[in-house]
Amino acid sequence: MHRFNEAAVLTRGVAATTGDNTAYRSGLVGLLGRPNVGKSSLVNAMCGHKVSIVSDKPQTTRHRVMGVLTQPDSQLVFVDTPGLHKPISALGERVNSTALDSASDVDLQCLVLDATKPFGSGDQWVAGRLRREQLVVVVNKVDIATRDQVIAMLGASSELDGSAYFPVSAKSGEGLDALVEYLLDQLPEGPQWFPEDERNDMSEEVWVAELVREQLLAVMRDELPYSIATRVTEWEWPRIRCEIIVERESQKGMVIGKGGAILREVGSRARAQLPEGAFLELKVKVDKDWQRRPDRVERLGY
Repeated sequence: MHRFNEAAVLTRGVAATTGDNTAYRSGLVGLLGRPNVGKSSLVNAMCGHKVSIVSDKPQTTRHRVMGVLTQPDSQLVFVDTPGLHKPISALGERVNSTALDSASDVDLQCLVLDATKPFGSGDQWVAGRLRREQLVVVVNKVDIATRDQVIAMLGASSELDGSAYFPVSAKSGEGLDALVEYLLDQLPEGPQWFPEDERNDMSEEVWVAELVREQLLAVMRDELPYSIATRVTEWEWPRIRCEIIVERESQKGMVIGKGGAILREVGSRARAQLPEGAFLELKVKVDKDWQRRPDRVERLGY
């Protein structure tokens, strides 16, 4: 497991050259959109490895996550952002702020739309907060949308005057090669910021906490309260202790499950994605109304 050197992005080092003296190209590409449009799945698919956790529940992504695609002559750094929405809690406000701040300092902005839904006021609200120059419109989920739905979304979003429009599917891979090729062509000259084996900018501790939250989403499905957070509190390899934080005592019992069944399954699924030999201990803790308290939201890393 590698630690991502974010300082390299912020300092933007000296540009490299390729073996034939061609200038190296690199840049940051931000993906933004409403919740559940498939931004994380797109980043994972374009990078060719898992960068962000995914589920079909809205608001899965809470952090800004970077993923790297390195080519012989270029490096794309994708910035996966939380879904923009109308916040109703301190957590929601922080998540929105994270997404907008992350989009402010990238080379290219991609507005991701869901082909199975009409172009609505939420999409327009997100688009209104993005730069219009070199805006790339990505219409995702074409594998499950009808042809008429895709055409309708492309037509409705044409009012945005994007520099390019790409109907794609993160699930099937349709259209992704063309999208990546276009993004690579738009990159300015720049350095190779990260070694080829770097995958994301999360610390090991945050990555494990996110894996646990992903498996909670998968195992509990609709029973999982949105007001759940995860954090690693102890790390002495191979032993890792991760807390699952809920807002109510009743939620604690739901997460543990009858005889601890849910907690065991979540732990087993998360361990399967960790290096061999990892020992993962899960504990459930109640922190009343944490997502409505800005100080608690900040302490939990959001």
